[in-house]
Amino acid sequence: MEKDNGKIVNISKYDEMLKQYNLKISDEEVKSAVKKIITEKVAENDNLEVKKFLLGSVELTSLRTTDTEEEILAMVEKVNRFAHAYPTLPHVAAVCAYPCFTKLIAESLEVDGVDITNVTGNFPSSQTFLEVKTVETALAIKDGATHIDIVLPVGKFLSGDYESVCDTINELKQTCGDIPMKVILETGDLKNAQNIKKAALLSMYAGADYIKTSTGKEKISATPEAVYVMCQAIKEYYDKTGIQVGLKPAGGINTVMDAVIFYTIYKEILGEKWLDNYWFRLGTSRLTNLLLSEIEGKEINFF
Repeated sequence: MEKDNGKIVNISKYDEMLKQYNLKISDEEVKSAVKKIITEKVAENDNLEVKKFLLGSVELTSLRTTDTEEEILAMVEKVNRFAHAYPTLPHVAAVCAYPCFTKLIAESLEVDGVDITNVTGNFPSSQTFLEVKTVETALAIKDGATHIDIVLPVGKFLSGDYESVCDTINELKQTCGDIPMKVILETGDLKNAQNIKKAALLSMYAGADYIKTSTGKEKISATPEAVYVMCQAIKEYYDKTGIQVGLKPAGGINTVMDAVIFYTIYKEILGEKWLDNYWFRLGTSRLTNLLLSEIEGKEINFF
């Protein structure tokens, strides 16, 4: 409880949690900090070693309305062939698809260490009953999903219903159990840096193993500014709780330089402890060939 002009006001546990963190951030401050990192640090990370690391962080993604079993199987077969075609390069971190394809992927994926990521909980809107979200998530895991990506209930967040937001995330994390769960903040819809940070902190507080920028289905997807704010939230949350949370930029990653910029921000804020393909993931389809081409020094369209 707090007193406001002499009146006793009930403060929720979610607001109490948020008060522990620095939420006095402006979009202008974030833009300035990002510009400084890009100007001073990106060049040193534009190298072969980092590009190989990024290749090993890719979650090779197909989330189209038109996806067919044949197309998903072809994507998995490319992952299988890659291990033989490029034995000295890291394989992708995961194959990401809708839950209806999970069993097909699990039965055809031959490469050890490649996760099967599923988007569940009524992706991309998150606008359905919690019971539907939990059942879909449970079925995905039953069929072989090893990572689950859910979407923050953005409407609930924007209306200030933090309890419903956290209850949804926590319930789905309980459904996941030991399976890592990413919460997609849909940062392009959150309006400002302060909201992005609040959404990140609430997601981690409710049980997220990773926070992810975007679904790729909205007008604005991953941006350097969103990644910066999310990394700051991850670091502050770790410093207070000791709980390490990963990051997945996704949506609109169109160039290798986009990925290098995200990596640089991530590295500068979070440091060595996070520089691992487990903690850093990239959700993309087009980036894989671009990375491979730059690593090999010639145009390659393998995927």
